[in-house]
Amino acid sequence: MEAQIYRPTLPPPVPQSQASTNPDQKVRAIRPGAPDAEHVHIESVTQEADGVMRHLRGSVHLETSDMLLRADELDYNTDTGDAEARGHVHFEHFVRGEKLDCDHAEYNVNTETGRFYDVHGSATPRIQARRGLLVTQNPFYFQGKWAERLKDHYILHDGFLTDCVMPDAWWRLKGPSFEMVPGDHAIARSSWFYLKGMPLIYFPYFYKSLKKEPRRSGFLIPNFGNSSTRGTMVGAGYYWAISRSYDVSYRAQYFTLAGIANHLDIRGDPGQKTNFDLLVDGLHDKRPIQPSASGALILAHLKGDLGRGWLANGELDYITSFGFRQQFTESFNEAVFSQTHSVGVVTKHWSDFGVNLVAQRNVNFQSTTPHDDISIRKLPEVDFIQHEHQVDVKGWPFWISFDSSAGLLRRSQSLFQTRQFVDRLDFAPRITTALRLGGLHIIPSAGIRETSYGSSIGSSGVFSGNDVLRNSRDLSVDLILPSLQRVFHPPSWIGDKLKHVIEPRITYKYTSGIDNFAKIIHFDESDLLTNTNQVEFSLANRLLAKDKNGVVTDFLTWQLWYDRYFDPTFGGAIVPGNRNELQSSLDLTGYGFLNGTRHSSPVVSALRIQQSRVGLEWRSDYDPLRHELVNSSLSVDGRIKLYHLSIGHSHLKTDPVLAPSANQLRGVISYGSDNRHGFSYGFSAYYDYVKGVMQYSQTQVTYNTDCCGFSVQYRRFNLGVRDESQFRVSFAVANIGTFGTLKRQERIF
Repeated sequence: MEAQIYRPTLPPPVPQSQASTNPDQKVRAIRPGAPDAEHVHIESVTQEADGVMRHLRGSVHLETSDMLLRADELDYNTDTGDAEARGHVHFEHFVRGEKLDCDHAEYNVNTETGRFYDVHGSATPRIQARRGLLVTQNPFYFQGKWAERLKDHYILHDGFLTDCVMPDAWWRLKGPSFEMVPGDHAIARSSWFYLKGMPLIYFPYFYKSLKKEPRRSGFLIPNFGNSSTRGTMVGAGYYWAISRSYDVSYRAQYFTLAGIANHLDIRGDPGQKTNFDLLVDGLHDKRPIQPSASGALILAHLKGDLGRGWLANGELDYITSFGFRQQFTESFNEAVFSQTHSVGVVTKHWSDFGVNLVAQRNVNFQSTTPHDDISIRKLPEVDFIQHEHQVDVKGWPFWISFDSSAGLLRRSQSLFQTRQFVDRLDFAPRITTALRLGGLHIIPSAGIRETSYGSSIGSSGVFSGNDVLRNSRDLSVDLILPSLQRVFHPPSWIGDKLKHVIEPRITYKYTSGIDNFAKIIHFDESDLLTNTNQVEFSLANRLLAKDKNGVVTDFLTWQLWYDRYFDPTFGGAIVPGNRNELQSSLDLTGYGFLNGTRHSSPVVSALRIQQSRVGLEWRSDYDPLRHELVNSSLSVDGRIKLYHLSIGHSHLKTDPVLAPSANQLRGVISYGSDNRHGFSYGFSAYYDYVKGVMQYSQTQVTYNTDCCGFSVQYRRFNLGVRDESQFRVSFAVANIGTFGTLKRQERIF
């Protein structure tokens, strides 16, 4: 039998314009065939009416616009909304998504409150799919002796919570009481975390957010570990969610041999175009080692919209001691990178113009010895530029542009330094045009550059206070020759068609007027400009693949460059027997090759192959004077299904004056992924052939179930100042977090 019963008069619904704008509140979906808010739909095999009471027996079905209650038998008061259900009771709330089953229940349809006895059920979480977090689509299962529903939340008594597949759950959180707000949060008090029936961790108070973006203050999970050089480690911390836009986290780590390390992270996102992040690390090392590894690190990022077209961006990277970074960083790349770059820019662009206000500090650490570094500072510098602006003269196009800057700079190093503020003024206008003769494209460009320095380098090689003026005139002509091309029918794994294109190009460069290069203080790349008279030849080979859908990809590119110098001294700038860094050489290759006068540059080769699953890049320099490859850098990356391979090799065998010899191999091989069920394996390493040392190695094994995961990692550093090995472990609970000593940023996957 079926019936529609009017519900007692309820407060009017909130108008749509006044609806909540809370992003965590679930939007109510309209269910086809559902009763409206004023009716209760009931079904059963038999129904008996006794005044306001309805006695329903056999396959009872009671439904409102928000919930469904099923049972073997049910007594319902149409006046008060009270319902008492017995036998195979099933309750489902459509707004928040929870479902539960129990032996018997007492529920009020109007107030949406009630009690459920011998209960078990599920609540759907908001999945936070972010890197490093193990996720599952399983709902949170709960079970208890009884539960009460108070409008929008439940209190579960003497039960447990898990998101594993029942009944054989990997983990359970058991306790005398749980509070759950579906889609919002769950709280457990005086609870134990069980892993396969074994009690593992006791939580006096445990909070788990089920929101889309969980933010709640609380203590961070403690971590433990051991280092062969720093001793046993134990760490703990606190996370403070100040508001939806600001938070602070602090963690302290105690090393039995080194001392206490402090970690502070402050983040803010006050506006759509404004955010910042400040990270501070510090430790006073109590070990009697030299040089001292005590120090501090400050990393900061700032991005903001100042209004009226003005934008601000900033990056701060500051360390007090290079030894501190090498001793305490867990990243191999950070440990071997001996530079820091900090810059802040306020900028505005309009039409063809732009202005930049710059503050910058770069430090290059020469060794771990304190104060053995080169520091270059700009505080401040103002740049005013005009982008290329087209002007037509009787149909002939010209592009006019200029760069200009004014700043106060300083350079400091171990043996000498400039004064606190050295003024530098720079102005560089340029004009460019384009010609076409048959199949030839000719692009001439001419410019001047006037630079004034408030200090210079004296005859003894020491910075002095004497002013110096640099005047340069330059001309360049690009000659783009007709390209050659042909279409082939390649193997099917490449594509449907393959086009081979050959693109030759010749560039002539001439700069004059710089006869005082030895007096110029080197603050940045603009100070490396010298006289030159050279021609550059380049040849590019491209294989363009087209598939059956007409999509074109750059399958293979091989490009060659070679420079011929008609002035081998670069206007007298070359100092024989020294490493000479000039703008002409840096434009060709990042590897130094000028340790004396020469007419020929190395032949620079860049080969790149890009396929859907495999990529290869090989850059090399062949020196015609030495008749051999002097620099080579090779990288190969491939991913086939769950297999991933990455190999890199760098080999430098230039003159020791230019750079010390280097021969290093790096590699990563892995199978699996961070969220894959079952086993995943990974191995990475850096090997130095010159020193014959494995500088860094890392091996990780991970096993993920449907609701949790286990990871074990072995790691070793061998950097001379640091030779240690570590075992790290972690246990991840899906949709909740990770426990252990293996941090997210330190994993292979």
